[in-house]
Amino acid sequence: MLSIEIKENDKVVAMLAAPEKAFKTGSRGYFGMGKVEFNGKRYQVQVQLVEIGSKPKPEETALKP
Repeated sequence: MLSIEIKENDKVVAMLAAPEKAFKTGSRGYFGMGKVEFNGKRYQVQVQLVEIGSKPKPEETALKP
């Protein structure tokens, strides 16, 4: 799991957890979403990190039973 810091200048104003995820496309990575508050306002936040090249190639998926 990744911990994502959201900063304003150098001050951390929010934290977001991003656990590992296997995406529908077959790619692997991390995904997190949530609501954070700073400066008296609420925001909806999403973060997505996709490992480049992690999606199986078509011939790899065809070989699996």
